[in-house]
Amino acid sequence: MINILNEVQRCLLCEQAPCEQACPHQQQPARSLRALRFDNKENAGRWLTDVCAACAAPCEKACVHPDFPIRIKGIAQQINMPAVQQPIFDEKQLPSLEIDFCGVHCENPFFLASSAVCTNYDMVARAFDRGWGGVVFKTIGTQPMKEVSPRFDESDRWNGFRNMEQISENSPEENFAILKRLKTNYPNKVIVASIMGQTEEEWMDLAQRAEAAGADILELNFSCPQMRLANMGSDVGQNPELVAFYTGYVKHVVKIPVLAKMTPNITHISQPALAAYFANADGIAAINTIKSVTMSRHAMVNGKRTISGYSGRAVKPIALRHILELVTNPMLQKGQHKMEYSGIGGIETWRDALEYTQLGCTNVQVCTSVMQYGYRIIDDMILGLRTYMATHNIQHLHDVVGSEIDTFVRPSDLDRTTMVFPKFNRDKCVGCGRCYIACQDAGHQAIDFDEKRQPKLVGTKCVGCHLCRLVCPENAIGEANRMPKKLTTDY
Repeated sequence: MINILNEVQRCLLCEQAPCEQACPHQQQPARSLRALRFDNKENAGRWLTDVCAACAAPCEKACVHPDFPIRIKGIAQQINMPAVQQPIFDEKQLPSLEIDFCGVHCENPFFLASSAVCTNYDMVARAFDRGWGGVVFKTIGTQPMKEVSPRFDESDRWNGFRNMEQISENSPEENFAILKRLKTNYPNKVIVASIMGQTEEEWMDLAQRAEAAGADILELNFSCPQMRLANMGSDVGQNPELVAFYTGYVKHVVKIPVLAKMTPNITHISQPALAAYFANADGIAAINTIKSVTMSRHAMVNGKRTISGYSGRAVKPIALRHILELVTNPMLQKGQHKMEYSGIGGIETWRDALEYTQLGCTNVQVCTSVMQYGYRIIDDMILGLRTYMATHNIQHLHDVVGSEIDTFVRPSDLDRTTMVFPKFNRDKCVGCGRCYIACQDAGHQAIDFDEKRQPKLVGTKCVGCHLCRLVCPENAIGEANRMPKKLTTDY
């Protein structure tokens, strides 16, 4: 049996994929592999059916992978096995992802985040044509920007991504003309103008011009971590007084909704968020990138390094923690008006977006995964989330918003009287001993490893930490039933 997860991770996700061009049966192996890659296995069979069983697999011969071809035929056979095949819903009958955000109707909750992925008209138009619901256009300011080269770095195969970009290099006149053209040609898409001023006059002027250009929403960038000028970016976001000051001035001169974009480079994110709230902001966007350092010499600028913003999959748990702190702050939820939230950070699949939604975000913004994989990831985001809703009989996306907030409690309120033992699946276990090593050297020495290369749990020592389950490369360790801690045994 092929390990599908490992196999699709090898796929290069080619443009104009040679495997599809070589297929004699009008199958779409590249599309199916992309669905599997982006956690959409329930739908992978739409594009790769069981006709592959009797095929000579010219798709594999056409594969350009430098090591050995992706085993497409084996993947097709596996995803179409009766034991693992998932029911495929009629796409026309799947629930809609329409949702209102700060009073603005959105065809879906997926927006491009203010960044390098949305800097001109053609880019955004292609994203809209692909299916993105909205865009937070790259931040508009009045100061001329001088960028460095190179300006990007990645770590751990794109698990994390560091950038040194500032705000838009276009003039305000160019940017507002782009916004106006986008709104004219795509009236049903949501245009969010991200702006950043240095004085109250600049903030008000930019806000009014954005509204006049047809922007549906304003996002106030209080959080860019690498601005080279004082009193801009995260310098503002770390100062609640300035957040309230600039938010209030902007709200005074525009009628469209206003979001305050928060920096994570602060101890208590609720402090500037509350300042925005009391200045009548309509919502919070969180988070911007995290200040970071990477040591690659390839990211040096003429022999020098600097601190700059970090994004990607690695930051998602941090971003979710900030969102949780915001949505559970009683002052933000029960005061004069209800805040709405736009979640940002490490969103690569529909499931990532779902987690933000379950914590109270009405929409999400995506950047780093688009930089790596392109606008096409929206296909699986939309289909995956709609399939999830159909599977769970959810008709309206609003019903998902905040649905998991009540599952969070303080550490002192967690159940400490019961435990869950790990449970070994002997059919899946390959006898590598990784669980044994981890338990011996970082756990409670609760696993024995016999001469037949089989692990055995020592229940009298096991504390139910589940480190063994996490390190197992074959997912051969599951969970037993929860039980009182006093009931321990060997099995």
